[in-house]
Amino acid sequence: MPKIVDHGKRREELLEAVTRVIARSGIDGATMRAIADESGWSTGSLAHYFSDRDDILASALRYSHRVIRERWARKLEGLAGLAALRELVLDNLPLDAERTSETRLEIIFWGQALNAPFLMEVQQSEETDLFRTMRELVVDAQVAGEVERRLNPDLVAERLLALIDGLSLHRLLYGSRLSTSAMTKIIDQEFEALSPSSGD
Repeated sequence: MPKIVDHGKRREELLEAVTRVIARSGIDGATMRAIADESGWSTGSLAHYFSDRDDILASALRYSHRVIRERWARKLEGLAGLAALRELVLDNLPLDAERTSETRLEIIFWGQALNAPFLMEVQQSEETDLFRTMRELVVDAQVAGEVERRLNPDLVAERLLALIDGLSLHRLLYGSRLSTSAMTKIIDQEFEALSPSSGD
């Protein structure tokens, strides 16, 4: 009998290999040969699943985002309001090896997207999911009385996203100065400032 190939699974395995190569060696290091070596398949295999290198890069970015979103869903299950919002913020910080690798990948793609419209489009469209989820959780926390109601939920979400991006970048660049525990403390202080009892 002919061997049955799960093409969906094989494509995901290739994308996982692509993300590892980019996180380790950058965009320029993500050559067809490097991806093939990482995945254990031939360069010809890539042509069966992707139209060109741009397709590989865009698909790898979408794949990484999907993995992250699926993890959110698991971590946020059963949580609501401020607890869910805090978990979402912490999940987007490089607090362990997995998230550090994801952060490296994301920051590498940021730089590339500035000069590659097809990647900028992916970044902008998919970042909307995080902003929308974060804003909804801010509103939920306000309704529950956990976050000051006078605060604009759009601005709170933007501030939290900016804090995530800034801390993530500083952690990768200045890790000897900014520890994971320090990042968590900064987030806790930010959430204290959102509380109705903070006096703001």
